[in-house]
Amino acid sequence: MAYRNLEIGNRGAVRTITVNRPDKLNALNRDTLNELTIAFAQAAQDDAVRTVVLAGAGEKAFVAGADIAEMNGYTPVQAQSFSRAGQRLMTGIERLGKPVVARIQGFALGGGMELAMACHLRVASEKAKFGQPEINLGLIPGFGGTQRLLRLAGRSAALELCLTGAPINAQRAYELGIVNRVVAPEAVDETVNALADQLAAAAPLAAAGILDAVLQGGETALDQGLEFETQGFALMFSTEDMREGTGAFLEKRKATFKGA
Repeated sequence: MAYRNLEIGNRGAVRTITVNRPDKLNALNRDTLNELTIAFAQAAQDDAVRTVVLAGAGEKAFVAGADIAEMNGYTPVQAQSFSRAGQRLMTGIERLGKPVVARIQGFALGGGMELAMACHLRVASEKAKFGQPEINLGLIPGFGGTQRLLRLAGRSAALELCLTGAPINAQRAYELGIVNRVVAPEAVDETVNALADQLAAAAPLAAAGILDAVLQGGETALDQGLEFETQGFALMFSTEDMREGTGAFLEKRKATFKGA
Protein backbone atom coordinates (compact mmCIF):
# COMPACT_ATOMS: atom_id res chain seq x y z
CA MET A 1 0.00 0.00 0.00
CA ALA A 2 1.18 3.52 -0.82
CA TYR A 3 0.97 5.88 2.14
CA ARG A 4 0.71 9.66 1.97
CA ASN A 5 1.71 10.38 5.57
CA LEU A 6 3.90 7.41 6.51
CA GLU A 7 7.19 5.87 5.51
CA ILE A 8 7.61 2.11 6.00
CA GLY A 9 11.01 0.41 6.16
CA ASN A 10 12.26 -3.06 7.00
CA ARG A 11 15.58 -4.06 8.54
CA GLY A 12 15.61 -7.80 9.01
CA ALA A 13 12.73 -8.69 11.32
CA VAL A 14 12.32 -5.05 12.44
CA ARG A 15 9.75 -2.85 10.72
CA THR A 16 9.99 0.91 11.11
CA ILE A 17 6.85 3.01 10.74
CA THR A 18 7.61 6.73 10.46
CA VAL A 19 4.99 9.47 10.65
CA ASN A 20 6.08 11.70 7.78
CA ARG A 21 4.48 15.15 8.11
CA PRO A 22 7.51 17.20 9.19
CA ASP A 23 5.97 20.45 7.94
CA LYS A 24 3.16 19.85 10.48
CA LEU A 25 5.52 18.51 13.16
CA ASN A 26 4.01 15.09 12.34
CA ALA A 27 0.63 16.10 13.77
CA LEU A 28 -2.06 13.43 13.70
CA ASN A 29 -4.95 14.20 11.37
CA ARG A 30 -7.66 11.67 10.56
CA ASP A 31 -5.88 10.41 7.43
CA THR A 32 -2.70 9.76 9.42
CA LEU A 33 -4.64 7.91 12.12
CA ASN A 34 -6.22 5.72 9.44
CA GLU A 35 -2.88 5.02 7.76
CA LEU A 36 -1.25 4.13 11.08
CA THR A 37 -4.11 1.77 11.88
CA ILE A 38 -3.61 -0.02 8.55
CA ALA A 39 0.19 -0.07 8.88
CA PHE A 40 0.09 -1.66 12.34
CA ALA A 41 -2.53 -4.20 11.23
CA GLN A 42 -0.22 -5.20 8.37
CA ALA A 43 2.72 -5.52 10.77
CA ALA A 44 0.62 -7.73 13.05
CA GLN A 45 -0.28 -10.05 10.19
CA ASP A 46 3.24 -10.30 8.71
CA ASP A 47 5.07 -13.24 10.29
CA ALA A 48 8.39 -11.84 9.07
CA VAL A 49 7.95 -8.84 11.38
CA ARG A 50 9.01 -9.53 14.97
CA THR A 51 9.35 -5.97 16.30
CA VAL A 52 8.06 -2.55 15.25
CA VAL A 53 9.79 0.81 15.72
CA LEU A 54 7.54 3.88 15.61
CA ALA A 55 9.23 7.18 14.77
CA GLY A 56 8.55 10.71 13.55
CA ALA A 57 10.24 12.33 10.56
CA GLY A 58 12.81 15.03 11.26
CA GLU A 59 14.40 15.99 14.55
CA LYS A 60 11.91 18.60 15.75
CA ALA A 61 9.11 16.24 16.72
CA PHE A 62 8.12 12.65 17.28
CA VAL A 63 4.50 13.73 16.99
CA ALA A 64 3.56 17.20 18.22
CA GLY A 65 -0.09 16.35 18.82
CA ALA A 66 -3.36 16.10 16.95
CA ASP A 67 -3.87 18.36 13.94
CA ILE A 68 -5.54 21.35 15.60
CA ALA A 69 -6.36 23.05 12.28
CA GLU A 70 -8.42 20.05 11.20
CA MET A 71 -9.88 19.44 14.65
CA ASN A 72 -10.96 23.05 15.20
CA GLY A 73 -14.04 22.74 13.01
CA TYR A 74 -15.36 19.51 14.50
CA THR A 75 -18.84 19.14 15.91
CA PRO A 76 -19.17 17.12 19.15
CA VAL A 77 -20.21 14.09 17.08
CA GLN A 78 -17.17 14.43 14.80
CA ALA A 79 -14.92 14.92 17.83
CA GLN A 80 -16.26 11.74 19.40
CA SER A 81 -15.54 9.84 16.18
CA PHE A 82 -12.01 11.29 16.01
CA SER A 83 -11.34 10.33 19.63
CA ARG A 84 -12.57 6.80 19.04
CA ALA A 85 -10.42 6.47 15.91
CA GLY A 86 -7.38 7.55 17.93
CA GLN A 87 -8.20 5.20 20.77
CA ARG A 88 -8.67 2.27 18.38
CA LEU A 89 -5.21 2.94 16.98
CA MET A 90 -3.59 3.20 20.42
CA THR A 91 -5.29 0.02 21.64
CA GLY A 92 -4.26 -1.76 18.45
CA ILE A 93 -0.63 -0.82 19.04
CA GLU A 94 -0.76 -1.83 22.68
CA ARG A 95 -2.32 -5.22 21.81
CA LEU A 96 -0.30 -5.87 18.67
CA GLY A 97 1.22 -9.06 20.11
CA LYS A 98 4.69 -7.91 19.02
CA PRO A 99 6.97 -5.47 20.85
CA VAL A 100 6.66 -1.86 19.69
CA VAL A 101 9.44 0.63 20.47
CA ALA A 102 8.86 4.39 20.24
CA ARG A 103 11.85 6.43 18.99
CA ILE A 104 11.21 9.86 20.48
CA GLN A 105 13.01 13.04 19.53
CA GLY A 106 11.77 16.61 19.88
CA PHE A 107 8.14 17.12 20.84
CA ALA A 108 5.82 14.34 21.98
CA LEU A 109 2.80 16.38 22.99
CA GLY A 110 -0.90 15.63 23.26
CA GLY A 111 -1.71 12.91 20.76
CA GLY A 112 2.02 12.37 20.28
CA MET A 113 2.55 11.57 23.94
CA GLU A 114 -0.53 9.35 23.83
CA LEU A 115 0.91 7.55 20.80
CA ALA A 116 4.23 7.03 22.58
CA MET A 117 2.50 5.71 25.71
CA ALA A 118 0.64 3.11 23.63
CA CYS A 119 4.00 1.63 22.60
CA HIS A 120 5.55 -1.00 24.85
CA LEU A 121 8.98 0.60 25.27
CA ARG A 122 10.10 4.19 24.75
CA VAL A 123 13.59 5.52 23.98
CA ALA A 124 13.90 9.30 24.18
CA SER A 125 16.50 11.83 23.16
CA GLU A 126 17.73 14.10 25.94
CA LYS A 127 16.15 16.93 23.93
CA ALA A 128 12.67 15.38 23.86
CA LYS A 129 9.73 17.20 25.44
CA PHE A 130 6.56 15.54 26.72
CA GLY A 131 3.20 16.95 27.71
CA GLN A 132 -0.60 16.78 27.65
CA PRO A 133 -1.44 20.42 26.84
CA GLU A 134 -5.08 19.85 25.90
CA ILE A 135 -6.37 21.92 28.84
CA ASN A 136 -4.76 24.98 27.22
CA LEU A 137 -7.18 24.46 24.30
CA GLY A 138 -10.17 23.98 26.59
CA LEU A 139 -10.05 20.23 25.99
CA ILE A 140 -9.12 17.01 27.73
CA PRO A 141 -6.89 14.27 26.23
CA GLY A 142 -8.88 12.18 23.77
CA PHE A 143 -6.59 9.34 22.69
CA GLY A 144 -6.17 7.64 26.06
CA GLY A 145 -3.86 10.17 27.73
CA THR A 146 -5.66 10.32 31.06
CA GLN A 147 -5.77 6.53 31.34
CA ARG A 148 -2.33 5.42 30.12
CA LEU A 149 -0.56 8.25 31.91
CA LEU A 150 -2.37 7.26 35.10
CA ARG A 151 -1.17 3.68 34.70
CA LEU A 152 2.40 4.57 33.75
CA ALA A 153 3.13 7.43 36.12
CA GLY A 154 0.42 7.32 38.80
CA ARG A 155 -2.48 9.58 39.73
CA SER A 156 -0.47 12.52 41.04
CA ALA A 157 1.69 12.86 37.91
CA ALA A 158 -1.28 12.29 35.59
CA LEU A 159 -3.27 15.03 37.30
CA GLU A 160 -0.36 17.47 37.31
CA LEU A 161 0.47 17.00 33.64
CA CYS A 162 -3.14 17.06 32.46
CA LEU A 163 -4.34 19.90 34.71
CA THR A 164 -1.38 22.24 34.13
CA GLY A 165 -0.69 21.33 30.50
CA ALA A 166 2.97 22.07 31.21
CA PRO A 167 5.64 20.16 29.27
CA ILE A 168 8.35 18.11 30.96
CA ASN A 169 11.80 17.14 29.74
CA ALA A 170 13.00 13.64 28.96
CA GLN A 171 14.77 13.18 32.30
CA ARG A 172 11.60 14.01 34.22
CA ALA A 173 9.63 11.66 31.97
CA TYR A 174 12.15 8.93 32.81
CA GLU A 175 11.83 9.62 36.54
CA LEU A 176 8.04 9.28 36.25
CA GLY A 177 8.31 5.98 34.37
CA ILE A 178 6.96 7.39 31.12
CA VAL A 179 10.09 6.50 29.13
CA ASN A 180 12.47 3.57 29.54
CA ARG A 181 15.73 5.12 28.36
CA VAL A 182 17.07 8.62 27.80
CA VAL A 183 20.14 8.99 25.59
CA ALA A 184 22.11 11.68 23.80
CA PRO A 185 20.52 12.73 20.48
CA GLU A 186 23.34 11.18 18.48
CA ALA A 187 22.85 7.84 20.28
CA VAL A 188 19.09 7.47 19.71
CA ASP A 189 19.27 5.43 16.52
CA GLU A 190 21.98 3.12 17.82
CA THR A 191 20.09 2.52 21.05
CA VAL A 192 16.73 1.95 19.33
CA ASN A 193 18.25 -0.38 16.73
CA ALA A 194 20.06 -2.46 19.36
CA LEU A 195 16.91 -2.76 21.48
CA ALA A 196 14.73 -3.61 18.47
CA ASP A 197 17.22 -6.25 17.30
CA GLN A 198 17.26 -7.83 20.77
CA LEU A 199 13.46 -7.95 20.87
CA ALA A 200 13.24 -9.31 17.33
CA ALA A 201 15.63 -12.14 18.23
CA ALA A 202 13.53 -13.19 21.24
CA ALA A 203 11.09 -16.11 21.09
CA PRO A 204 8.00 -14.54 19.46
CA LEU A 205 5.34 -16.59 21.25
CA ALA A 206 6.97 -15.94 24.62
CA ALA A 207 7.14 -12.22 23.81
CA ALA A 208 3.45 -12.22 22.90
CA GLY A 209 2.66 -14.10 26.12
CA ILE A 210 4.56 -11.57 28.22
CA LEU A 211 2.75 -8.69 26.53
CA ASP A 212 -0.61 -10.34 27.22
CA ALA A 213 0.25 -11.15 30.83
CA VAL A 214 1.46 -7.63 31.66
CA LEU A 215 -1.02 -5.58 29.64
CA GLN A 216 -4.20 -7.62 30.01
CA GLY A 217 -3.55 -9.66 33.13
CA GLY A 218 -2.31 -6.48 34.78
CA GLU A 219 -5.73 -4.88 34.40
CA THR A 220 -7.39 -7.57 36.54
CA ALA A 221 -7.31 -8.41 40.23
CA LEU A 222 -4.07 -10.06 41.41
CA ASP A 223 -5.54 -13.57 41.67
CA GLN A 224 -6.93 -13.33 38.13
CA GLY A 225 -3.65 -11.94 36.83
CA LEU A 226 -1.71 -14.78 38.41
CA GLU A 227 -4.04 -17.33 36.84
CA PHE A 228 -3.62 -15.56 33.49
CA GLU A 229 0.15 -15.91 33.91
CA THR A 230 -0.11 -19.61 34.86
CA GLN A 231 -2.17 -20.38 31.76
CA GLY A 232 0.29 -18.52 29.54
CA PHE A 233 3.25 -20.26 31.19
CA ALA A 234 1.69 -23.68 30.64
CA LEU A 235 0.84 -22.88 27.02
CA MET A 236 4.49 -22.17 26.25
CA PHE A 237 5.32 -25.83 26.94
CA SER A 238 3.49 -26.79 23.75
CA THR A 239 5.67 -24.53 21.57
CA GLU A 240 8.82 -25.10 19.57
CA ASP A 241 10.07 -21.75 20.95
CA MET A 242 10.26 -23.24 24.44
CA ARG A 243 11.97 -26.46 23.36
CA GLU A 244 14.59 -24.62 21.31
CA GLY A 245 15.16 -21.98 23.98
CA THR A 246 15.49 -24.45 26.83
CA GLY A 247 17.88 -26.65 24.84
CA ALA A 248 20.10 -23.71 23.94
CA PHE A 249 20.10 -22.46 27.53
CA LEU A 250 21.09 -25.86 28.96
CA GLU A 251 23.93 -26.22 26.46
CA LYS A 252 25.18 -22.72 27.28
CA ARG A 253 25.01 -23.38 31.03
CA LYS A 254 26.85 -26.71 30.61
CA ALA A 255 29.64 -24.97 28.71
CA THR A 256 29.82 -22.19 31.32
CA PHE A 257 30.11 -24.62 34.24
CA LYS A 258 32.63 -26.76 32.38
CA GLY A 259 34.90 -23.79 31.90
CA ALA A 260 34.55 -22.57 35.49
